[in-house]
Amino acid sequence: MATKKSNKQLWILLALIGIIAALILLLPGCGNRTKKNADQEIEATTLVKAGDTAPDFTAEMLDGEKITLSSLRGKVVLLNFWATWCPPCRQEMTRVQSDLIDRFEGRDFVFLPVSRGEDRAAVAAFREKQGYAFPMGLDPEQRIYDLYASNYIPRNFLIDADGKVVMATAGYEAEEFDALTATIERTLATEQ
Repeated sequence: MATKKSNKQLWILLALIGIIAALILLLPGCGNRTKKNADQEIEATTLVKAGDTAPDFTAEMLDGEKITLSSLRGKVVLLNFWATWCPPCRQEMTRVQSDLIDRFEGRDFVFLPVSRGEDRAAVAAFREKQGYAFPMGLDPEQRIYDLYASNYIPRNFLIDADGKVVMATAGYEAEEFDALTATIERTLATEQ
């Protein structure tokens, strides 16, 4: 009798794990690229491409300050769209302090993360829990995000000092993040 109950509980647990895994993989717009046609899907949902002028916007930051993209002209900006519930976003975010903020400190570089579709309380709780000190922007209605893309996060748009997009990426892969970091370095070198 105990074995039957134990087996039933095991099957229920396995089913729940399967359902959770499926939900994570199927979350709209979040995940690493695993499908053959993912690059085509990402290309089709990218509204702003390398060479385009970055659409201007004003984002409210967690501290209440408002930042307008055009006010950052003269600096290289990495605009990052992310969400607290997105595993690849969280993975990418762990690299930001050392690989971006610390590395480019004292140079004309701004990391501008904007949370897509989340309210202030969710972003503030995530920031506090993770111990992040860098500023974070809010886009609860996805108005800013919708200027740049129609699906998928994390999304990065590297914008040069003249307001032109140098590179656009979607998803998180360590190699691609390394390439993005190298492109930031080259972009900063050409701006001097």
